[in-house]
Amino acid sequence: MSVELLSSRINALEESATLGMTKKARELAAQGHKVISLSVGEPDFKTPKHICDAAKDAIDAGFHGYSPVAGYPDLRKAIADKLKRDNNLEWGPENIVVSTGAKHALANAISVLVNPGEEVIIFAPYWVSYSEMVKLAEGTSVIVEGAFDNNFKVTPEQFEAAITPKTKLVMFASPNNPTGSVYTEEELRAIAAIVEKHPNIFVLADEIYEYINFTAGGHFSIGSIPAIKDRVITVNGVAKGHAMTGWRIGFTASAKWIAEGLEKLQGQVTSGTCSIAQKAATAAFNGPLDEAYKMKEAYDRRRHLVVGLLREIPGFKVNMPDGAFYAFPDISYYFGKTDGKTTINNSDDFCMWLLAEAFVATVAGSGFGAPNCMRISTAAADEQLAEACERIKTAVAKLK
Repeated sequence: MSVELLSSRINALEESATLGMTKKARELAAQGHKVISLSVGEPDFKTPKHICDAAKDAIDAGFHGYSPVAGYPDLRKAIADKLKRDNNLEWGPENIVVSTGAKHALANAISVLVNPGEEVIIFAPYWVSYSEMVKLAEGTSVIVEGAFDNNFKVTPEQFEAAITPKTKLVMFASPNNPTGSVYTEEELRAIAAIVEKHPNIFVLADEIYEYINFTAGGHFSIGSIPAIKDRVITVNGVAKGHAMTGWRIGFTASAKWIAEGLEKLQGQVTSGTCSIAQKAATAAFNGPLDEAYKMKEAYDRRRHLVVGLLREIPGFKVNMPDGAFYAFPDISYYFGKTDGKTTINNSDDFCMWLLAEAFVATVAGSGFGAPNCMRISTAAADEQLAEACERIKTAVAKLK
């Protein structure tokens, strides 16, 4: 048998760059190498105790059966309350659809809204799966690149210039993965003003890193702007802010007719997500944020540590991220250089060479729409981060 027998849509799909590098790092570690893996976007903290206790209680209470497709009513209400409290978003439980992670929620939203041939404007750098999800929906990705000098953020003028009669959706993350950039309220209102002029364009706002925001202005949700509220699909979840990656709970908040479409799709593909995880997520949304704030403090310390150390490496250009837990240095200075055995032609070469030479796993920027850069996760212990930066500095000194 051959891969040619697989469907054309699967053969056209790229492997996730982050998961691919994580797999390679695990293989080297299994061979006995002391790999420092900074490739995966996963908090290195335990899920808070009150959330775990809620899951145990749910098991004891007998929540062992199928859950409602859109999520348990108490979870949907907890999410609606959270959105009003934290985001100034007035949605009821009927506007919420709970999915198996924010990734699932994003894929659902794209599938429900995008027809074959319609265009989706994606602000780059972008999370690796955005363009592949559009591809699966048979849409066309229109990539608009944010400049390094603008902290990788797309300007309203760039966005407006990319709009065509085929534009159906614009999608972006703030705080951003991979750059850590955060769009300000002023910037988001300018984007919203453009969307308002085009009544057939929708916004898919990925806010999964909401609680990891270091800006003085704090997080602002574009969906809270009344003029475009009904055309914004807000995606969020518990993975990053609550250290619940493995629990797989995400959600969408949108106009009721969109929510009904999302529920219809999910009912045919996955049905309701894990019952126990939903009860844990309810405790997360209803409970205190003390642990989330402690994690944010650690990420804040680590971003300064890593950016400071990376800026000591000759040729590295590094912005200070305003959110999330990544550093995203421009490493193009090393393109064309060699250690005598390997020539670095691009970021993919650089990251693979770094893994083999220094046993530090990072992710090439090519998968994020930024081929001159690489992503380094700062969701690791300070000592590991410092050692990884030292290994990188020692390794690149061999490139001439």
